Amino acid sequence: MTSNKRILVVDDVPANIRALNEILARDYRISIATSGRDALDVIAREMPDLILLDIMMPEMDGYQVCHALKADPATREIPIIFVTAMGETEDEARGLELGAIDYITKPISPAIVRARVHNHLKLKMYQNHLENLIAEGVRELELTRDVTIYSMAVLAEFRDPETGGHISRTQNYVRLLADHLRAHPLYCQFIDTQETVTLLYKSAPLHDIGKVGIKDSILLKPDKLTHEEFDEMKLHAVYGHDALQSVETRLGSNSFLRYAKIIAHTHHERWDGSGYPRGLVGEAIPVPGRLMAIADVYDALISKRCYKPAFSHEKAVEIIRQGKNSHFEPELTEVFLQLHEKFREIALEFADNDEGGGATPARTHGF
Repeated sequence: MTSNKRILVVDDVPANIRALNEILARDYRISIATSGRDALDVIAREMPDLILLDIMMPEMDGYQVCHALKADPATREIPIIFVTAMGETEDEARGLELGAIDYITKPISPAIVRARVHNHLKLKMYQNHLENLIAEGVRELELTRDVTIYSMAVLAEFRDPETGGHISRTQNYVRLLADHLRAHPLYCQFIDTQETVTLLYKSAPLHDIGKVGIKDSILLKPDKLTHEEFDEMKLHAVYGHDALQSVETRLGSNSFLRYAKIIAHTHHERWDGSGYPRGLVGEAIPVPGRLMAIADVYDALISKRCYKPAFSHEKAVEIIRQGKNSHFEPELTEVFLQLHEKFREIALEFADNDEGGGATPARTHGF
């Protein structure tokens, strides 16, 4: 299992190189370097599976070589065994602190050299296998997450037949805003990693999942909703939050649904407190809800519904501009105004195929 592995022997004494070559050449492919600089050049051309490294060499000693390799992400995982006449405890400790995995003192024992090399190559092989298994497990978990979110979003779409374009557009608007806000001083602490951006993007399709709890007579009503019906319609934000909260309770507080729950609950809140379901004011509205509010309203404005025509991009932008300080957070409104042409591009990229736009007559925005 290790016979095809390449060992790099680094030593400035030819006799030492010959000795190690005789011990290992039958089982491994051997490369040779006679100085620290030469070793780095050899590694740049062909990556070894393990390095046997002398310490006492002119110009660049073994400690310096080890430090350089461990500082480079491309080479830091190569196992290094020091093979040296420097047998003091502090010499060995220094080598191990630099990242070497073992330390063999001269004069060498062929049996010990063979055993140490074999064991460390096997260990590295098992570590690589374990890392691959972990990576595969992470990929499977991510796939499960994505399928779960997509399935729940499709479920909501079956009840409220907005177009799939609405889902794609709004989540891409959210990602556009979140990407931009990573460098914004007011938002960088919340949107601090690309993972956060990705989770916001993938959670956005669940913003209206609570509509599955709204009666058909209200959800699919083609006419204007009465005051009482609109009050019932508003409850979709609560239903969505409660449903996702129930799932998250089973998965744990660090589940991927934590942003989806917030988005579902707060994307109809307004900066001045006139929104629903809780009437939150200003910064009491969580950041994911603020992002989704702009994304959802913009898409609702430019989309044709049976109760309204599709507004032009320019009119939608102006309506959102006028909503600064009332419907939308001021800073976030300014960010939208900077990015509005990119919103237009996303809308065109994910435009609905039919000219009628989404079929749903139910209104959640009040326009």
